[in-house]
Amino acid sequence: MHICNIKQRCETKCNMRQQILAKLEDRIMSNKLEIIKKCEYCGKRFVAQRTTTRYCSHQCNSRAYKEDKKKRKVVGLNYAVMQEIERISERFEEIQDKEFLSVVETAFLLSIERTTVYRYLHRGQLKGIRMDGKTFIRRSDIDAMFDNAEKYESKARPSVEAKPLTEFYTVAEIKEKFNIKESWLFKVARENDIPKTLIRGKSYFSKKHIDKYFEKKGINDYQDIREWYTVADIMEKYGLTLNAIYSFVSENQIPKKKDGRMVLYSKHDFDVAKGYEKPKEPEYYSVEEAMEKYNLTRDALYHYIKYHDIPKMKDGRYIKISKPELDKLFNPQITQ
Repeated sequence: MHICNIKQRCETKCNMRQQILAKLEDRIMSNKLEIIKKCEYCGKRFVAQRTTTRYCSHQCNSRAYKEDKKKRKVVGLNYAVMQEIERISERFEEIQDKEFLSVVETAFLLSIERTTVYRYLHRGQLKGIRMDGKTFIRRSDIDAMFDNAEKYESKARPSVEAKPLTEFYTVAEIKEKFNIKESWLFKVARENDIPKTLIRGKSYFSKKHIDKYFEKKGINDYQDIREWYTVADIMEKYGLTLNAIYSFVSENQIPKKKDGRMVLYSKHDFDVAKGYEKPKEPEYYSVEEAMEKYNLTRDALYHYIKYHDIPKMKDGRYIKISKPELDKLFNPQITQ
């Protein structure tokens, strides 16, 4: 009897629990309403899970954030511009009625630098007076500078007509002179807009532009180098590792060139840098060196070069003069 009562009580509690859960589910289902909202970015209607949701998707949310950030930036810039305009307006109001202006105020009024104002004063274009270390300029003198100004005439720059190209290299000449491959030549010409023409099916490249390109790369400077080391030659002769060779040639700016996939280094320059050979005597004077050595003016030097036909060459923007020929002219015993 006692066991039956306990069993009955347990069944009653279970039934009550199930009834409570059922009521809770009914209440939840009755409160689950659809919230229809309009996306603030694209205007599309959607079902929201919260009343605070503003956008229909993550994409619209991200785009709206970026647009808002951009607007804030524009507003900030506009505010900064307005502040600057107000500052300039206030400054102008402060000085527009002043009879005497400082150099700084004059520069502000004319929208020029202070150095330009001082230049006008030194030239006498603008009158001023200096008192106790300060310079004062009358506003009326500024106005008079414009009233008495000469008629402004713009100076047109003379047009420079492009000279026609008359000298060209063949592909074979470029390959032989600069020791490069044909495919690399066409690549360089294409990337650097080197003028090219076709004559009877053969390509010709502007001599002026080719020489200028290789001169800029420093390749012209190596045309007189006749002997070269390979990396293997240097390793065998000097017992250097590969990294030591690369470091040495970089620090000492040893001339190098590529022969296919092989890199070659100037034998003479490498040996000189290592102290095994004496550096060669320079074969050319710069204009300044020749003027200093023989106590000549530039005009006199150019006169002798032209009159005696002294060989010279152009190295970038500089003129180099043949050292043996100039020494022979001014100091004949040197060559005897």
